[in-house]
Amino acid sequence: MKDMEKIISEINGTMAMEGMPLTDDDKKMLRKCITGEVSTDEMVKRLVKQYTVVPDR
Repeated sequence: MKDMEKIISEINGTMAMEGMPLTDDDKKMLRKCITGEVSTDEMVKRLVKQYTVVPDR
């Protein structure tokens, strides 16, 4: 899908200007969202779970 790669390239360019270029994993996640394999809501839930830090008690 040519349009999908163009979208990812544009996102990568914007992120790179901010000093945060996309990783290969980021691009894979974007492809899953763009193709509808995973909803954006589900992907956000996965990322929040992955990066949430539970403080030690």
